[in-house]
Amino acid sequence: MTHQSVQNVTNRILARSKDSRAAYDEKLDAMRRDGRARSGLSCGNLAHAIAACPQAEKEKLGLNVDAGFVPDIGIVSAYNDMLSAHQPYHAFLDDVKQAVLDAGGVAQMAGGVPAMCDGVTQGQPGMELSLFSRDVIAMGTALAMTHNVFDGGLLFGVCVKIVPGFLIGALSFGHLPFVFVPAGPMPTGISNSEKAKVRQAYAVGDVGEDALLASESRAYHSPGTCTFYGTANSNQVMLEMMGLQLPGSSFVQPSTGMRTALNAEAAKCAVTAASASSPQGLGELVSAKAVVNGIIGLLSSGGSTNHSLHIIAIAAAAGWRVTWQDFSDLSDAVPLLARVYPNGLADVNAFHDAGGTSYMIKELLAGGYLHGDTSTITGGTMADFAVKPIIKDNAVSFIPAVDAAGDDSILRPHTNPFQRNGGLAHLKGNLGEGVMKISAVKEQHRFVEAPAIVFDDQNDVLKAFKAGELEQDFIAVVRFQGPQANGMPELHKLTPSLGVLQDRGFKVALVTDGRMSGASGKVPAAIHMSPEALAGGMIACLKTGDLVRLDAENGTLEVLADLESRKPATAPTVLQTYGRDLFARMRANVGPANEGASYFGQ
Repeated sequence: MTHQSVQNVTNRILARSKDSRAAYDEKLDAMRRDGRARSGLSCGNLAHAIAACPQAEKEKLGLNVDAGFVPDIGIVSAYNDMLSAHQPYHAFLDDVKQAVLDAGGVAQMAGGVPAMCDGVTQGQPGMELSLFSRDVIAMGTALAMTHNVFDGGLLFGVCVKIVPGFLIGALSFGHLPFVFVPAGPMPTGISNSEKAKVRQAYAVGDVGEDALLASESRAYHSPGTCTFYGTANSNQVMLEMMGLQLPGSSFVQPSTGMRTALNAEAAKCAVTAASASSPQGLGELVSAKAVVNGIIGLLSSGGSTNHSLHIIAIAAAAGWRVTWQDFSDLSDAVPLLARVYPNGLADVNAFHDAGGTSYMIKELLAGGYLHGDTSTITGGTMADFAVKPIIKDNAVSFIPAVDAAGDDSILRPHTNPFQRNGGLAHLKGNLGEGVMKISAVKEQHRFVEAPAIVFDDQNDVLKAFKAGELEQDFIAVVRFQGPQANGMPELHKLTPSLGVLQDRGFKVALVTDGRMSGASGKVPAAIHMSPEALAGGMIACLKTGDLVRLDAENGTLEVLADLESRKPATAPTVLQTYGRDLFARMRANVGPANEGASYFGQ
């Protein structure tokens, strides 16, 4: 039986989305009425589409009318060498195309989308383009599929904005089935806790850049996703919980026999789904229940706060209206079952070895926290996803998830969770509303009342820290970091310095209309404040010295001052270099954070 709070939130989403989902369903019906994609092409259209194919594939796709229907699977890839997580996709391409052929279809590389690495751009001007890259990727995905020759798709993407962008774009072709193909994590290098210690030591000048670079290079050292539980790896958990990626496939490393076998199985799934006389498309799979399952997966694992933006935007693309209150109510009901860095000491490889997503799904289903009747890419339901993959007879088979986690410091059953609520708090007060990741914040740090120190640039925080001006209880307020102001960059660069001050015994917190990284951890951070400063938010009226009260347990964020009587501060002027000038129109038209910070609107 489904937990009552889970059902209540689902019913609420269904009710408020009645009109918007009906409009989306109308689009799906219209595309389906047009029939199979290639049936509407002229001979010239089709000749262009298959000109580069080998002769045998040309015959399958249209030149031999006696060949019968053969599905054409479009591959959209975010491959590049800058993202370690996406570098393996270059080697995957030919193998996956062959796997599609072996399964009875034809695969064509439909297009590539840009994919930037937040690890490279963290604290740099490029980070101001990071969130907008999600919507650019969505448009790129639509452009790749708009050749309108495809019967289904395979999506090659893992990282921060890529998966949400893929989903938003693919949902505009939601009458077609799509399958995600993960690349998997790099092997474990330096432990995440040791990496954090070196960063803090560098922040206070105890080690130099040589030691810092050596530490970082041991952490990020090979192809595959970074091993901490940030937004990229949170994407993978979300996809499995929504039934859009093969069960137990998220954290299988690249260049392994299992990864190759899972890629072939994903190709087979895509061909099978596309071959059906009435294919169940992505639009049907992304139901209200599936969206709720995705949120629950993130809350129960302590996933990235970035998804309080992304899931709202993804849901809107499928006609569902989701709010931060939905996240909050689910977080109150759903237990925290995983401790993965920065919520614990383990990395995703250890999480996978301890039972991983398969065990989590089993436990969430057992507790009634997941909708087990949602449809999945395999043709079954979420109730069938409590399994892990094995190789049998040179192919993938699935066996039941382990009965008990291999390490109860990493994974626990729903009857004995790490904490009785999930990983996110929704904060409201006279500053507006925001969110805070609480799964990594110790209980004694979840309430902070201290004077504000106001900054309009994250670099000014670091300057004040180095000058010794922050040796006190305080709440750092970093404003004009919202989507309209500068694209809503992550402010993860502040984490080591604020962490040092917290370790010295000071009461420290961050309040911002910007974002923190999926790696945000022990320092309490009220983020995504909405309305943002540039859009009339009260955060623009704060002054240094104002007493701020942050109470994550009770979901409040209050400033003990009369903000209404003040004139808001003026946003700083920043020269729009490094490509930022090209995104001015997106900044001017982007929606607020509490609606997903989307260029496309709700």
